[in-house]
Amino acid sequence: DGDRIVIDGGVYREAVVVEKSVEIIGLNHPLFDGEGQRQIFIIRAAGVSIRGLTFRNCGISFIEDRSAILIDGAQDCTVENNRFLDNFFAVYLAKSAGARIINNVIRGQAASETSSGNGVHAWYCKDITITGNTISGHRDGIYFEFVQNGLVEKNHSEGNLRYGLHFMFSDRCRYLDNTFRQNGAGVAVMYTKNVEMHHNRFEENWGSAAFGLLLKDITDSEIRSNLFLGNSIGIYAENSNRLEISGNDFLENGWAVKIMSNSMDNHFSGNNFIANSFDVATNSRHNFSRFEKNFWSGYRGYDLDRDGYGDVPFHPVRLFSMMVAQNPPALVMMRSLLVDLLDLAESVFPLLTPETLVDEKPLMRRRP
Repeated sequence: DGDRIVIDGGVYREAVVVEKSVEIIGLNHPLFDGEGQRQIFIIRAAGVSIRGLTFRNCGISFIEDRSAILIDGAQDCTVENNRFLDNFFAVYLAKSAGARIINNVIRGQAASETSSGNGVHAWYCKDITITGNTISGHRDGIYFEFVQNGLVEKNHSEGNLRYGLHFMFSDRCRYLDNTFRQNGAGVAVMYTKNVEMHHNRFEENWGSAAFGLLLKDITDSEIRSNLFLGNSIGIYAENSNRLEISGNDFLENGWAVKIMSNSMDNHFSGNNFIANSFDVATNSRHNFSRFEKNFWSGYRGYDLDRDGYGDVPFHPVRLFSMMVAQNPPALVMMRSLLVDLLDLAESVFPLLTPETLVDEKPLMRRRP
């Protein structure tokens, strides 16, 4: 225990099982090649560090979750400044605590969901840190299941087959300053409470089933100061309750927010809604969330008392968005004179759009 092992550049085709607390350092990025046949590193000891190695081609398996590095029940391990190329799973954490996955480059060539694994996969873990990694070409960039007290920070997850980030049953985790761009279905977070998502970028996740951020059964969480840019849907919320969604920028999305009627006691405040095709959509005339003091680029009210807030409430749900929800081909009529007249009539005499989904004090100027 406690020794340092230095590995010089070259190609190594051995499987390695680490059962002692050692530091493994690569010079000139030695390459460990799984030859498409095996796990490459299996770590079963606490306090192991792996730095400066390249891992390639552990191979696809439909029997086991085969990975370049498996941290199996070990505590306080570090995987830092490595490269992972064309692996099934790159880093797999199982029943581990205190792991740190830092500044790695993880690239896959996922062709289908069934024949690809995740970039960083954590199962039944706690107190783990995933920071500064660049992840692409996998099924999910980062995947958490039954993780407690995790930190995901300053990662770049782009071009993954399904989700840039996907987590379930993972309470009290924080997601800060990450970028999730051009992933097949965006980001999905499910069945979790006490989540913090601050200063992230959700960009260009576009498709018929793609979301900037999908919230399903999320409770008592904060979504603050994020950017949602160019997504099919910025935020989709289903059965998600007591969320604080504030200080975010929703720019040029198809739908900025879709919130289902079974989502309750959510608070939207201080957000910028700018140049979205539809700002807000819902599936019911009844609304159980609050919208206040947001900026809406489509607002045409006035501010006679000059307090910075519009004197006329803003109803962000357009009649046409409800028509599209019932009949998607109707989108071809968007920006037509008929649609503009329908929305104008509904704004003057709101009969079909939700009466209670209203911003009583819309901001007159965009929040900086």
